[in-house]
Amino acid sequence: MIQEWRGRKRVRALEGARHAQITVAAVGMIAFLILLGQRHGFGALEYLQLVLDGLRGGSIYALVALGFVLAYRVTGVINFAQGAFVMLGPMLTAFFYEQKWPPAPGLRLAMAALLAVGIVGALGMTIERLTLYPSRHASPLTRIIITIGVYLVLQGVALLLWGPYAKVLPSFTTMSLSDPTFRFGGIRVKAQSLWITGTLIVALLALGLFFGRTTVGKAMRACAVNRLAARLMGIPVDTMSTLAFGMAAALGAIAGIVLGPVTRATYDMGLELGLKGFVAAIMGGLVSFPGAVLGGLLLGALENLWAGVTVAGFKDLLAFLVLIWVLLLYPQGLAGAEAEVERV
Repeated sequence: MIQEWRGRKRVRALEGARHAQITVAAVGMIAFLILLGQRHGFGALEYLQLVLDGLRGGSIYALVALGFVLAYRVTGVINFAQGAFVMLGPMLTAFFYEQKWPPAPGLRLAMAALLAVGIVGALGMTIERLTLYPSRHASPLTRIIITIGVYLVLQGVALLLWGPYAKVLPSFTTMSLSDPTFRFGGIRVKAQSLWITGTLIVALLALGLFFGRTTVGKAMRACAVNRLAARLMGIPVDTMSTLAFGMAAALGAIAGIVLGPVTRATYDMGLELGLKGFVAAIMGGLVSFPGAVLGGLLLGALENLWAGVTVAGFKDLLAFLVLIWVLLLYPQGLAGAEAEVERV
């Protein structure tokens, strides 16, 4: 009993030291970015604008990261094909929307988006069954390489179907290429940014309800804890893995669709978004949904601040510097033991 109490006390002390280190590192990075911004004469308003713009991209990274976490928790596979699902979402939506169906533009866009999400989700389940299920006894590295190969195949198929040309989705608010801007005391917020943030909140709440209240969600959680024990309890582990992969693919498609009106969708857009979503998932510990969201938002805000005070071309550099820093110093993610508790 005494040893258990001492062990818990030691864990709390280590976690306190970890949180202090993370806080110091974050404050130091922010102070460094502020000093760089002084060269451009930035004030509080400019910094706030950069952060808000970064949170829009961070919300997309968070949605992509949720797909990584979902697939990894249930299947134990880091799914680098997630970026391809992010790309297929807006590409398929734009393709269906361009068919000029009879409904009004708003309803036609909603139907095209739902159809795209359904197709991508079904594609994710099919890919898991055809590629990962036969290799379920292979090493983790082999399965990761398989997902990379799947990404390359899907990107090549997208290039053959739609060519190198960009697809355009209308703003969800105006159903046109123009997106209204709201002003709050000098701060500008695009309407599509609100759609992106709202989608992230709904996705996080839906995942929480699914895993906490539904029988299938609880079965998936059991698979995440111990696949052998779940199988002995009669849970169809392989079916849960396939379903989780499909849900992760659907999340990726949703992320790409809400991003579509902000940027032009192309066949190769999934690489960058997939890698940054992976960085966000790593920052959150790779097993925690709230951690993935926090990691995505933090990454988006920091990289936009970095691009604003340095050179825009350096924007992508920060994400991978953060990845190296986290893997070296906090291999369990910034959530630390909290993420481990979420997994076990």
